[in-house]
Amino acid sequence: MTTLTAAPAASPEVANSLQVGDCTINYHDQGQGEAILLIHGSGPGVTAWANWRGVIPALSQQARVIAPDMLGFGYTRCPMDRPLDPDAWVAQLVGLLDALDIPKVSVVGNSFGGAIALAFALRHPERVNRLVLMGAAGLSFPLTEGLDKVWGYQPSLEAMRELMKVFAFDHSIITDDLVRMRFDASIRDDVQTRFAQLFPAPRQQGIEMLAVDEAALRHLPQPTLIIHGRDDQVIPLETSERLIRLIPHAQLHVFGECGHWVQIEQAAAFSRLLIDFLCAERKESNV
Repeated sequence: MTTLTAAPAASPEVANSLQVGDCTINYHDQGQGEAILLIHGSGPGVTAWANWRGVIPALSQQARVIAPDMLGFGYTRCPMDRPLDPDAWVAQLVGLLDALDIPKVSVVGNSFGGAIALAFALRHPERVNRLVLMGAAGLSFPLTEGLDKVWGYQPSLEAMRELMKVFAFDHSIITDDLVRMRFDASIRDDVQTRFAQLFPAPRQQGIEMLAVDEAALRHLPQPTLIIHGRDDQVIPLETSERLIRLIPHAQLHVFGECGHWVQIEQAAAFSRLLIDFLCAERKESNV
């Protein structure tokens, strides 16, 4: 049985609650019109709101924005012994969209979320309109030192501060308040216990688990926008350069002097790119 309830507004990270089977999904649902699905990354303490808070307000003026906490992250809950892999994450998205009666979406995936966006598009191409991949995983590549730090995070304020330096090119945005907020999020309830189970050592196997069939990407029908920070220490720029050679209807935008946090370091420009690309069909039809 699927039920929908409104969650108490104790935190902006907590929005709507949707029960599907034995999992409770926390998700944001703002705006009206054609639906855009935002899939967050896999950093410690991440939530949909933490990842997309700079994007949702502008994007929701143009479309209906759906942003869930993925299984194993944030305020979404599922049994601790539930295996979490691309099959489970794609099934979560299908269940969410079915419950909301949304047959087709454009999908924006960040890092880990980019890999899940690709898996969703390959398995359910009829449900995906356009695709945006930002600093996306989804291909095999040698484990970077940055990604090893992300997935191997052990909670402390200093470890979180060092992790922020991995994510951001511009270290001036790393304030004490930001470090404390992300650290507190990483130790809330059972967050760290769940996080440690997701991508255990050897962490190269996590990259391979998220990798899709490269041959299948050559037949991906959706218009695709690939975005990457040139100075990304987590997912190497070369992965996006490979993606644009594999995906037929793709374009690549690279931000210089930008790390893995494109949506934070280049929030305004990133939002404009999304709106121009995802709302292109509607704009063209109004000409």
